[in-house]
Amino acid sequence: MRVFGIDCGTECTGYGVVEIVEERRETRLIPIAAGGIALSKKETFPSRLARVYAELSGLLSLYQPDAVAVEGVFYSANAKSALLLGHVRGVALLAAANAGLAVAEYSPLSIKSSVVGYGLAKKEQVQFMVARLLNLPELPQPADAADALAIAICHIHTAQTASHQASGGRTVGKAGSPA
Repeated sequence: MRVFGIDCGTECTGYGVVEIVEERRETRLIPIAAGGIALSKKETFPSRLARVYAELSGLLSLYQPDAVAVEGVFYSANAKSALLLGHVRGVALLAAANAGLAVAEYSPLSIKSSVVGYGLAKKEQVQFMVARLLNLPELPQPADAADALAIAICHIHTAQTASHQASGGRTVGKAGSPA
């Protein structure tokens, strides 16, 4: 399974692509790509949204993920910031929908719990654990890319748990029969 994670932002929208592979009864997370779509405040907001859409659409076409995962809506004390972020999220969801991909949304608490084991972890802790889980030689940059990788990892962990529960807790072999 290949998952495209998106960390929506009004200044930088991070993306990360993670694949899970099984080799000799062992599963590994493989980092495929990560980066950020930096947005200039000199551009009009509609132009920035168009750029996010175009770049995400191109990346989705390039990496051919099986699913897209994004951070869900969170609460913000600043209504204007939350509204602007909502526009970016809408564009990201539209890019995924137009690519015909399933979209999963996760709360910041769920993402941090899945990756770090603690829902109130700091950004630096998330970056460190993402690098460790993906065997990266250094912390992913920008921080938005690390967050996007964390979102993709969260989706993979969630899918693995759901698959395990659906199989009644049994290990399932390649042909779908109990191992």
